[in-house]
Amino acid sequence: MKRNVHVGSDFDDFLREEGLHDETQAMAVKRVLALQLEQDMKKARLTKSAMARRMGTTRAQLDRPLNPENPSTTLTTLVKAAGALGKRIKISLERA
Repeated sequence: MKRNVHVGSDFDDFLREEGLHDETQAMAVKRVLALQLEQDMKKARLTKSAMARRMGTTRAQLDRPLNPENPSTTLTTLVKAAGALGKRIKISLERA
């Protein structure tokens, strides 16, 4: 009988073994940020056009940080989006 090498390990260990941990973690963070931006825009009753104007960008460019599947959002764009909502980005490094 074949032994399951993943019994007793956690999901992070599995993702590391498969070489997917960093990519998966980055995508999860991106999805959370996109959701938070969208929710804050709704609370502020901001349309995409109004938000883009506040950021000094186009509506098409605003779609990048709002799309949870688009990994090409820059930190600068996220900071601008947060600032347009009266918020700031807070990043910290923690032990794995």
